[in-house]
Amino acid sequence: MRTQARRGAEEGQAVEMDDGIDPLVMGVRDRWEGQGLLGGPWPFMAICAVGRLNQLLTKALDVELKRLDLTRTGYFLLTTLALSNRGRARLSTLGRILMMHPTTVKLTVDQLETAGLVTRIPHPRDRRATLVEVTAAGRERANEVGEALEASGGELAPFGGKYRDIFEALQPARLAAGDVELLNPGGERNRELPDR
Repeated sequence: MRTQARRGAEEGQAVEMDDGIDPLVMGVRDRWEGQGLLGGPWPFMAICAVGRLNQLLTKALDVELKRLDLTRTGYFLLTTLALSNRGRARLSTLGRILMMHPTTVKLTVDQLETAGLVTRIPHPRDRRATLVEVTAAGRERANEVGEALEASGGELAPFGGKYRDIFEALQPARLAAGDVELLNPGGERNRELPDR
């Protein structure tokens, strides 16, 4: 079925999938020129595919996170902290890495702190700065989310076994668009988030 779907997409035909017709492929290529649209259909199809996949992943993720009493931004922030150098980072660093507005980061940290999943601590070398640090409960919650996202009966089960493929398929486009975070500007890339 997958070969037939791929062949149909290459020929611009409506592609029948196991559960219906792929709305992104159905007639788009055949109609593109006929409707007088300039350029090719691929930018439209690629952007729609990424957008639809994002909506499907986000919807399933939100269901799983609700069960664990986390928001999406809370999940991203908590997991980023759990991965960071000594489990802590500045608010500004978190905002830059996660591409979030500073107010969103602050409000999310407030929520996570109220839940006992993070704590604020003074920066050891900069009296003006405050660090956010993941707590033991926060690490445990991040692990619960990690297990839920790979559970065979969970909301994200249709994506099971495909996460790496999805990441690797999107990576060249992300890098071409400049989505590279230099954690140690001017030097070698540091694999851990700096807390300074």
